[in-house]
Amino acid sequence: MKLRLIHGWMLLLMVAVLMLGALTPVLSNSLLLLMDRANFIPAESSIWTFEPTRINQGAASYWLYGEDRHYYFYFSYAEDQPYRLIAKNNSCPGFDRHDVGTWCIP
Repeated sequence: MKLRLIHGWMLLLMVAVLMLGALTPVLSNSLLLLMDRANFIPAESSIWTFEPTRINQGAASYWLYGEDRHYYFYFSYAEDQPYRLIAKNNSCPGFDRHDVGTWCIP
């Protein structure tokens, strides 16, 4: 009886983890943060909503571009401003979310 209860809880936990992974980017973000200590989630976003859309293909696996519900983000490499962001509802002419050169200056 106890063994059956343990199996039931384990199954429920596995389903919960799979649902969490399918419905939010929290698992992939956690993996990125664990794999490379230089990775971070922008302050305006969260581990639950930030989604990297372009990843560096070099030795380090950090995000280059990302987005959440409200913003697009660009990893700028600058110490004083490590990333840039722009609202998704911007009106920049010729805007391309994966080309920071097309982002309007705030």
